[in-house]
Amino acid sequence: MSTTFFREKIFWRINRLRCMSLSEIWHRIHEAARAKLQRHGALTARRVPAAEANDGLCRWLSMLPTVAPAPYIKAAATIADGWLDLFALHRVRLGRPPCWNRAPYSGTEFPVSFGLQLNYRSLGGGADIKYVWEPNRHLQLVTIAQAYALTGSQEHLEALRLQIESWLDQCPYLLGPNWCSSLEAGIRLINWSIAWQLIGGGESLLFAGAAGADLRDRWLVAIFQHMHFIRHRFSRYSSANNHLIGEAAGLFVAAMTWPIWPDVRVWCVTARSILDREVLLQNAPDGGNREQAFAYQQFVLSFLLVAGLAARSGGADFGGPYWVRVEAMLEFIASVMDTGGNVPMVGDADDGLVMRLSQETDWCSFRSLLATGAVLFRRRDFCAKAGRLDEQTVWLLGDSARETFSKLNAEPVGLPVRRSFPDSGYCILGDRFETSDEVRVVADAGPIGYLSIAAHGHADALSITLSVGGKEFLVDPGTYAYNTERKWRDYFRGTTAHNTACVDGANQSEAGGNFIWLRKAKSMLESWRSDADSDVWIASHDGYQRLDDPVVHRRTLHYAKTLQRLTVTDEISCAGLHKVDINWHFSEQCDVRESEGRLRVSRDGHEIALEMRAKSAVLSLWRGNEERPAGWVSRRFGLKTPAWTANWHAEIVGPASFVTVIDVEGTTS
Repeated sequence: MSTTFFREKIFWRINRLRCMSLSEIWHRIHEAARAKLQRHGALTARRVPAAEANDGLCRWLSMLPTVAPAPYIKAAATIADGWLDLFALHRVRLGRPPCWNRAPYSGTEFPVSFGLQLNYRSLGGGADIKYVWEPNRHLQLVTIAQAYALTGSQEHLEALRLQIESWLDQCPYLLGPNWCSSLEAGIRLINWSIAWQLIGGGESLLFAGAAGADLRDRWLVAIFQHMHFIRHRFSRYSSANNHLIGEAAGLFVAAMTWPIWPDVRVWCVTARSILDREVLLQNAPDGGNREQAFAYQQFVLSFLLVAGLAARSGGADFGGPYWVRVEAMLEFIASVMDTGGNVPMVGDADDGLVMRLSQETDWCSFRSLLATGAVLFRRRDFCAKAGRLDEQTVWLLGDSARETFSKLNAEPVGLPVRRSFPDSGYCILGDRFETSDEVRVVADAGPIGYLSIAAHGHADALSITLSVGGKEFLVDPGTYAYNTERKWRDYFRGTTAHNTACVDGANQSEAGGNFIWLRKAKSMLESWRSDADSDVWIASHDGYQRLDDPVVHRRTLHYAKTLQRLTVTDEISCAGLHKVDINWHFSEQCDVRESEGRLRVSRDGHEIALEMRAKSAVLSLWRGNEERPAGWVSRRFGLKTPAWTANWHAEIVGPASFVTVIDVEGTTS
C-alpha cells in the first residue's frame, strides 16, 4: 500500500470523527466491540431456533397477473446461463453457478473472511464493492421466479435452485463481502420474500424430496440470520439515512413474510416503529427527500411502498401520516419531472433499485412509482406523468390496477402538481407545462444534504436545470463513481460540475471524504413569486464566507413568459480579488455553436440562445476534457459521456454582477 493511501485513510478517519457526536463515538466503539465478539462466535445467530411452522405462505404480492411471459422467460434464461447487466455494463459474466464474491468487471476475488471487519471503502487496485454487492441483492432471482410462476417450468425452478444453493455455499454466515452491510442484507431479504411467494412458499416444488427439504431449511436459517444481522446493526446517528429505512423495510417485509419465530415478531414491531419515525424525519413535509438526491428519493420510496403493501396485506397497515408523506414524495417526483419524463440528476445516483418486477425495455423507475401511486392514491396527475401502467405495478397490485388506471386516464388533468417546495429548497419556473411547448426550470436553494456528513449531496447551491418541450438542455451531469477514481468522484459532486457560480476554484462546501461534507454551504431562498407574466426567484448561499476575503453569491432568476426568456443574474459580493467561473452544462444530446460570445444550442427540433452580458467574462467551451476535467455527463453509474460545457471566467476586485440571458427560440424545423 502506498504512503498516499495510508495518509488518505488517516485523514478520512479524522474527518469522520469530526462529524460525530460523543454519543455516536460511543456507539461506534460499542459496535466495534460487538463485531470482535461476533468474530469469535458470541452474540451471533449460528444456532437458529426451531420454526413454529415453515410450510405456510404469507403473501403480500398480488395474485399472478396477466402479462406476456416471453420477456421474463428470455431474461430468466440469460440469468441462468450466467449473464447479467450490471450498471453500465451489458452482459457481464457471473458464471454458472455465479461467483458471488467476485467483482465481475475486474475479476477481483474478495476474501471469505469476517465481513464486519472488511474495509470495503478502501479495497485498493480500483476495486469497487458495489460491483460485488449489486448481483447479491438478488433482483435477478425474482426474474427467474417470475418466469417459473408464469410457466410452471421445472427448468426455471432448477435455475433458481442453483442460484440459491450456490449463494448459501459461497456466502456463509458473517463471512465475506456480502456480510458487510445491513442495507444489502435488507434488499436481499425483500427479493427473497418476492421469490419465495412467486414459487409458492414453503410448499413449493422447489422443496420437494429430501434434497428440497434440506434447501428449504438452509434458506430459512439464512433468512433468520439476515434478520438477526440487521436487527443488531441498524445504521444510526450520522449514517441514519436511506440505509436505515432500507434496513428496517427489509426486516419488516421479512418478518411479515416469515412470522415463524418468536423473535421475529418482536423485530417486526421494532422495524415498523423505525419506518413510522424515519418516513417523517428523512422526508420533508413538501415531499422532498432530505438527502437532496433525486435518485435516492425513488430508492427510499420503493422501500416505503413495499413495506406499506406488506403491512396492508398482513392486516397491519401503517397509519395516515406514513401514507400522507409517501403521497407527498410522489408529488415531488411528478413536479420535478418534465413532460418528457426526465428527472434532473440532482445529488448522488448509483442506479440502485430495491426490486425490478418489469422486463419492459423502456421501464423507468420514476414513472413506475408514479403509476403505482396513481392507483394507490387515485391520482390523475400521477397517472398522466407515468404515461402508462407498467408491469411492475401490475405485479405489485394485481390486474385490478389496470381498470383503476384506465378510469383515471380518462379524467382531465391540470397544470403541474406543485411549483414550490419550501422545505426541500426547490422551485419550478417556466410555463406551458405538460405540453410540447413546455419550458421547465428547476432551481435549487436547498441544503447540501442530510445529517452531519450529508453523504449523498453535491455542492450545487443555486444550480438550475432547464428542459424545453420535454428535452433536457441544461443538466446536472450526474455522479459516475463512488469509491474508486477519486478525481472523478470529486469532480462530479463538486461545484464546477453544476450550473452555478464557482469562486476561486473552490467548492461551495468543503469535502472530507467520498461521502463526507465538512463545512457546508447554507442556502437561503429570499424571494419567490409567480404570476401570469413572470416567475422570479432570488436565493443566496454563504459557502464562500470561509474564504480569507468572504464572498456571498446571490442569484436572481427572472423568467418572462411571453418572451420565453430566462435572465440569470449572479451577484458576487466581496471586497478583494477573486476568480469567478460560471458554468453551463448541456445535455450530451445538444449541439452547441458559438458566435461572438453568444451560444446557439439545439437538439431534437428545439433551440435556445445563451449570452453572457458581462464584458469582463471570457468564454471557453469544453467537451470530454480529461485533465481539467470538464464536459461530461454520467447517465449510469460507471459511465461518462462527452458533452458540452460553457465556462465564463472573470477576475474581479470587489463586488461584481454577471447577467446570463437564455432565450427559448422555438423549433429548428
